[in-house]
Amino acid sequence: MNSLPVLRTQRLRLYIAGPEAADECARFNRENAEFLAPWEPRMNASSFDAGALREVRARAVAAALEGSAYSFAIIHEDATDSSPAIIGWLGFTNIIRSVFQASTLGYKLAEQAQHRGYMTEAARAGIDFAFGTLRLHRIMANYLPSNHRSRAVLSRLGFKSEGYAKAYLFINGEWRDHVLTSLVNPENLAPVL
Repeated sequence: MNSLPVLRTQRLRLYIAGPEAADECARFNRENAEFLAPWEPRMNASSFDAGALREVRARAVAAALEGSAYSFAIIHEDATDSSPAIIGWLGFTNIIRSVFQASTLGYKLAEQAQHRGYMTEAARAGIDFAFGTLRLHRIMANYLPSNHRSRAVLSRLGFKSEGYAKAYLFINGEWRDHVLTSLVNPENLAPVL
């Protein structure tokens, strides 16, 4: 893929935020650090530092251009380019090709954007991109058993539980169990080798 993808839904736009979005990324992290703390690794000082985030976003652009990962910022469709308030993130990471053709899905939504169906809407667009444009066969997503909102989003999207992983990820200062889920491309495409 030679250019960066932009995904659109009825209410949202998803784009690969580059270094120019570092200040907005820092704002999102500052405003949502406490709200997201139970579900994420602890944020450190670089999570709020625009200089450090410029480097992170430059790497995200490079990864998308090479096709190894896609980190989409989620904004309202009517947001202006000069003021694109990020309300969430949707990412396809660990993209593996060959005979696996799979990726891991991760996502988060700002506290002020909860309970409006935004994440389900954004994830549907992302899944269409992953299965259509990227031609992936499988998308995996995992959640903490106590994260009922995440479980509901994945259920609405058709993800099926595949297991339970003890001490799976280091979240908020401790090793936490996760429910493992996946969604398989209904097209059953041959691998892109």
